[in-house]
Amino acid sequence: MQTELSKKLGVEYAIFGFTPFPAVAAAISRAGGFGVLGAVRYTAPDDLKRDLDWIEAHVEGRPYGLDVVMPAKKVEGVTEAEVEAMIPEGHRQYVKDTLAKYGVPELAEGEVSGWRITGWMEQVARTQLDVAFDYPIKLLANALGSPPADVVERAHDRGVLVAALAGSARHAVKHKEGGIDIVVAQGYEAGGHTGEIASMVLTPEAVDAVDPLPVLAAGGIGSGRQVAAALALGAQGVWLGSLWLTCTEAEMSSPAVTRKLLEAGSGDTVRSRALTGKPARQLRTEWTDAWDDPNGPGTLPMPLQGLLVADALTRIQKYEVEPLLGTPVGQIVGRMNSERSVQAVFDDLTRGFEQAVDRVNRIAGRSGQ
Repeated sequence: MQTELSKKLGVEYAIFGFTPFPAVAAAISRAGGFGVLGAVRYTAPDDLKRDLDWIEAHVEGRPYGLDVVMPAKKVEGVTEAEVEAMIPEGHRQYVKDTLAKYGVPELAEGEVSGWRITGWMEQVARTQLDVAFDYPIKLLANALGSPPADVVERAHDRGVLVAALAGSARHAVKHKEGGIDIVVAQGYEAGGHTGEIASMVLTPEAVDAVDPLPVLAAGGIGSGRQVAAALALGAQGVWLGSLWLTCTEAEMSSPAVTRKLLEAGSGDTVRSRALTGKPARQLRTEWTDAWDDPNGPGTLPMPLQGLLVADALTRIQKYEVEPLLGTPVGQIVGRMNSERSVQAVFDDLTRGFEQAVDRVNRIAGRSGQ
């Protein structure tokens, strides 16, 4: 399962695994794929440094990368406090009322939110890069599209390839024009922020639009057959995120979240703005329903929504309030029905890929007779 891109990066399998968990990222690389650590949750540089140190110690010299969330246009001088001040009081009250409805306890005195979505703020993302470029990362990916031009140049100066996620062929072309090296074509089925186009349509459109730039297919991929299909559509690899959430190496926020993922079917997700203000696929819960309710105040634009709900989500997760408890995940969650190691997932992917290729070869052989 090698392509020109996987050979260039020195990996055995053209499987790129995005994950917020250092242990999963390292395990993906050790298994022969390319682990990519998500940086959005790191607001303190020392925390990111600690986890990159851990990866370095456990990746056995294999290549890995980092995923950040930063806008293409450079914006400076805006503080988190100034952004928070823009949140309307009516939205704050809606959060309070919703939590009270479900009896969600307050955090202990002095306890703060365990996860605030501030990685999208340019100054935070840039401090992440200051840390990351001290490590031998081989890839920098940006979940919000092409990063600022100076960031692309900085990465290239260090021999780091730059990838950008795209939800349409038009976006992919913009990324190519912005000087990035890899387009991640993320379909509607994927977890997290997505566009409106399904992977089966998007992947070949993106491949044709940016040729000869390599494209990774993302969204709705969780088996070897689906990996084979992505490569048949012209992709030079696959970008998998949701599939790793139920791996034994993952450090999910609570056992209840893992249980809900294992029990969910492919129809149990929803594309909602409830988490960040941008459409993001996640488990459907009574929390997402509350924010999609036409009688509610509606969600705020990014980054206001993420800051608005950060403390609430910490409380929901800490006290495992199951009706409200969710996580970003793609429609492939329907295949995630058991806890397995990363290596076991890889074994299943590679075995299924080989079987799919053999099947197609047999069909092609018969049709040629």
